[in-house]
Amino acid sequence: MLSHQPRVAVLSTTRAPGLDYLLGRARLVAFVATDPANRDLGRVADAGIPAAVRDIRAFYGTAGLPLKDLELRRAFDHQTAVLLAEQSPDLIITCGYLHILTAPLLETYRGRIINVHDSDLPSYPGLHATRDAVIAGERSTRSVVHVVTPNVDAGPVLVRSWPFPTHPLLGDARRWGAVDILKAYAYAQREWMMRSAWGPLMDEAIRCVADGAAVARTLDPPEPAAMAAVVRSAGAV
Repeated sequence: MLSHQPRVAVLSTTRAPGLDYLLGRARLVAFVATDPANRDLGRVADAGIPAAVRDIRAFYGTAGLPLKDLELRRAFDHQTAVLLAEQSPDLIITCGYLHILTAPLLETYRGRIINVHDSDLPSYPGLHATRDAVIAGERSTRSVVHVVTPNVDAGPVLVRSWPFPTHPLLGDARRWGAVDILKAYAYAQREWMMRSAWGPLMDEAIRCVADGAAVARTLDPPEPAAMAAVVRSAGAV
């Protein structure tokens, strides 16, 4: 349990869905993007939050190694840990962060790195969680925030979103074997969750960490007016 509002750093790749919801609510002290084209760098700068670009593709390109090389990732993560130390974060959120974290970050911030994921873990881990759930015929999907551990998408869940129903006509697409339709629908389903739920999920997860909560919480769906405000704050990206 923390006696103060947590100092939060956000790690992201091309965008951080739900970030706008946190601006003005959370104590954001750092934003690190691994892609120089990250869509949220401008709004972070406008909010006066220290931001940095750590171009992971350039880092690997200089070494002449593929992105999947986790030994080099340790060096990359060590440099990120050194950078973050300047802001003394209590908590790190990986939001739209597309890379596996390694020991230099996981050990420095043991139990203090959390991730937003687009499935009701432990079901459907990995980068294609919503697509996998839709193809499998799930009647609804959820997103969660969980603690990051060395095993990908395997850490304890802190907060679950409300369920997002899937359309019953998807049954036709599955019968037809129309994977193209299912993938297109899954994209929209994931965007729906990210734009409406990821901000409130991260906000509640920060409270869970501050309170020392030991039991996973589930968010109730917002009222229509509140939902509209959340979606507006998410913008058209």
